[in-house]
Amino acid sequence: MSTLPQRAPLAPIGLQNWAVVDLTLPIAEDLPCHWATHQPFQVKTWNWFTDHRHPAATALSRNGPYATRWMAIDEHTGTHLDAPCHFIPPEGSGLPDAGPAGSISVEQVALRQLMGGCAVIEAGVTASETDGTRAGTSPLIMPEVIEEWEGRHGRLRPGEIVLLHTGWDRHYVRGEEGKRYVHDVVVTGRQPGWPAPSVAAIELLLERGIRCVGTDAPSMGPAHDGRPTHVAALRTGAVFVECLTGLSKLPARGAWFCFLPLNIEGGTGAPGRAVGFLPPAN
Repeated sequence: MSTLPQRAPLAPIGLQNWAVVDLTLPIAEDLPCHWATHQPFQVKTWNWFTDHRHPAATALSRNGPYATRWMAIDEHTGTHLDAPCHFIPPEGSGLPDAGPAGSISVEQVALRQLMGGCAVIEAGVTASETDGTRAGTSPLIMPEVIEEWEGRHGRLRPGEIVLLHTGWDRHYVRGEEGKRYVHDVVVTGRQPGWPAPSVAAIELLLERGIRCVGTDAPSMGPAHDGRPTHVAALRTGAVFVECLTGLSKLPARGAWFCFLPLNIEGGTGAPGRAVGFLPPAN
């Protein structure tokens, strides 16, 4: 009998019969799609079908009757990948936490690492549980949360994609209420932050052979200090997918996950499209 660990399948058989769930946040200038202290997302019309003059913005037909726009966008906008070089400096740089993973940018991440059977772990907290959480800080997801999930659904398997369902995507809205997503946590410091895994929880996932972890929160790291959580995983070559949405539509086990980032050479991160595939109902 083989002693090799059971691995999650790369792709389910008969995928064309599975339902597709979009797990990707829309991005727009009036949505909280960028990290609050980074480059804001902007999109502007470069060419319009015909000249259109307006006091707020003039659109010109510079090159003929068609439409196209240009974007100013941070690598970590909307639903996106964190590559290891996002927090790991290059080996030999003499900087803290430098190592071999510092050379792994977006185009070096194997697509196989970003797809597979997924385990959706409920990791949200109730309002009463956040009563003791100070503004600007995150409640931590401890290893016990993962172990309790395994007690109900079975041990995590190497190669599975772990998705942390915190429910924080409910704050991803337009207007003043959308500041609750990131701005009022990390800029004004008026609100507690999103649930985030502790370093111990990340180390447990790594021990299980998990190489990709996703969250529907704006960052895998806690609001008050995101570096240790990022370094713990990224230094090993593991990656994060942040700012997911709709994880409540997936079962605890049995769905298949895929994230395809823009192939940005040297990228510390990249936006992309995340989808879940649900097997046909019996």
